[in-house]
Amino acid sequence: MTVSKLVLTIALMSFSMAGYASEWLIDNQQSQLNFLSTKKVNVAEVHRFTNLSGDLDSQGQFSLRIDLTSVDTNNAVRDGRMKEFFFETNTFSTALLTAKVEMSDLDAIALGTSAHFTIEANLDLHGKVQPLALELVVTRLLGDALSVVSLKPVILNVSDYSLVAGVDKLRELAKLPSIGHSVPVSFYLTLNLKK
Repeated sequence: MTVSKLVLTIALMSFSMAGYASEWLIDNQQSQLNFLSTKKVNVAEVHRFTNLSGDLDSQGQFSLRIDLTSVDTNNAVRDGRMKEFFFETNTFSTALLTAKVEMSDLDAIALGTSAHFTIEANLDLHGKVQPLALELVVTRLLGDALSVVSLKPVILNVSDYSLVAGVDKLRELAKLPSIGHSVPVSFYLTLNLKK
């Protein structure tokens, strides 16, 4: 092996090792998680959470922590009711999404390009843990950042997380004929390389 090839091989190995050792942190200011509620059969509204945190460690363990007390429905009264009667944030203040990511697939994404991923995740919400399949588009951005966007909404059913009683209470308080039990969730996350 020539000296130039040896240097190139060592450089590539160093780059690969640096990639595998990478740790990424969610940037709350550049991230958002939205969910859709439906009332009176065909009236839909978009809501969000304003406080997200989490990371992707060097072993590919991903976690997204959703502060349920940061729910924002553009209605302060409804926000308070959702915290107290739906999410019951005095007991369940955080939802946690966890997943395992293949770091070699992530490292293979070139700067300015995207890749599609389907990953198996678990959502811990209201004391219940349920599996989810997530379809994502991941883009490597300038400035050591990743963009992670849901390719399509994730549909959650409130009965899977023991939230039916909370929906019924919200419906009663708001004097509504119905509130849907299927909740589409979408998100975009920005992760910055941990320095």
